Amino acid sequence: MPLDAKLRDKLRERRSKIFAAGGVEKAKERHERGLMTARERLLALYQPDTFQEYGAHIRHTCTAFGMEKKNLPADGVIVGTGYVDDREVAAFSQDFTVVGGTLGKMHARKIVWAMDLALKNGVPLVGFKDSGGARIQEGVDALSGYGEVFYRNVGLSGVVPQIAIIAGPCAGGAAYSPALMDFIIMTRQNSQLFITGPQVIKSVTGREVSMEDVGGAAMHATVSGNVHFVAEDDRDAVAITRKLLSFLPGNNTEDPPHLQTPTISFGEDPGMDALVKSDPSEPMDMHAIVQRVVDGGDFLEIQAGFARNIMVGFARIEGVVVGILANNSMEKAGCLDIDSSDKGARFIRFCNAFNIPLVTFVDVPGFLPGIEQERGGIIRHGAKMLFAYSSTTTPKITIVCRKAYGGSYLAMCSQELGADMVFAWPTAEIAVMGAEGAVNILYGRELKAAEDPKAKRAELVAEYRSEFASPYLAASRGYITDIIEPAVTRSVISLSLRKLLGKRETRPPKKHGLIPL
Repeated sequence: MPLDAKLRDKLRERRSKIFAAGGVEKAKERHERGLMTARERLLALYQPDTFQEYGAHIRHTCTAFGMEKKNLPADGVIVGTGYVDDREVAAFSQDFTVVGGTLGKMHARKIVWAMDLALKNGVPLVGFKDSGGARIQEGVDALSGYGEVFYRNVGLSGVVPQIAIIAGPCAGGAAYSPALMDFIIMTRQNSQLFITGPQVIKSVTGREVSMEDVGGAAMHATVSGNVHFVAEDDRDAVAITRKLLSFLPGNNTEDPPHLQTPTISFGEDPGMDALVKSDPSEPMDMHAIVQRVVDGGDFLEIQAGFARNIMVGFARIEGVVVGILANNSMEKAGCLDIDSSDKGARFIRFCNAFNIPLVTFVDVPGFLPGIEQERGGIIRHGAKMLFAYSSTTTPKITIVCRKAYGGSYLAMCSQELGADMVFAWPTAEIAVMGAEGAVNILYGRELKAAEDPKAKRAELVAEYRSEFASPYLAASRGYITDIIEPAVTRSVISLSLRKLLGKRETRPPKKHGLIPL
């Protein structure tokens, strides 16, 4: 007996109402504002015809405040799995057209469902955040739902990559789930990320602030450092997500998606020589250097607007996925400070968790001096870099380009912190401090007694730089693998990576290390 037409029509009618979500008018209003609907976001993320939805027919269980009479299609969140570049990805997308995308008990259960799927299948999790927060009508059930989401965020941490896309409001407790994920992408317009909004701040402190000042994308990308990427709109956010996923493994037991070339090119790059600055006081364009080293100049920089004195991001070198860190002397002379230490340490630990080799370019004069830094805890924050590199077991290659002074030299992955290979350019200066500072301490009396202090200083600085800061001294002590010409940097890194991909390093068993938080 064939399927009863009435049953088929009933199913189709139900599905039609679910797919309509908050209705045609609300969808139209979103489109007019340049926004996608929740379902459109998922369909844009996935390859055509690969999205499978879970829990579309779930209904809320709240009966207070007249909620028993309300029909909330999909309970305000769409959940499922699909393929991105032929690799499975789990995702959820909150639907602001359905009671503001607020989170209740069943809404949370669906998100938890997606998270559990990601864990069981060993695949990345992507979440589109567009929600007014906890569903007030559901009270403690809503709070319990958030707790379950947070708990799983932590359970997934370091096991599968987690990406949050802030595509609308994300307020109060809702902001903590993205903060527990690995990467946050925020659209430039129509999105907010905050704990307490302008009205609450004004009522408590009397201070008037704008929403942009409190929770806008620009602020988070440059001041708080909470956001890793700023997208122009929903489609751009999806494009960034897909790009990011192209560098990441599905889970912590897999290698990243390397696209190794059959052979390694050992040609020289004479263009590198023009970028190298011998004078330690002259800024060096590390962005240009990194772009010449990576395949096709394709470097996905992370937190590009925050703590710009250090650069972090993903790239490929002869097809091998790498995480890159580099001091940027064009900002704060490349010094490490509180923000750059946090930025660097977090990135290092992500790469270690997901088996991504690290390549570090060093041009660091020290930790940023200042009373604000000391009172802000630079000792604790700087120690995060030491801890992160020391605890990392993935392949680690370090290139000392120029300045490498004091504790900051160690903090940028010296041999003593576990670097597998350390190469230096002839311009490298490896010392306790810069030549000028060292001369002031070591030869203060001689300089005062000299007929021409300026000339004497120049002489002593040159002597110190040649004898005590030279890369050849470090190499003679076995602290440097080799001294190389800048033109062969890409070739040397490529060959080293191929040899280190099989690296295995075990550490003493323990629950976890105690990073200085």
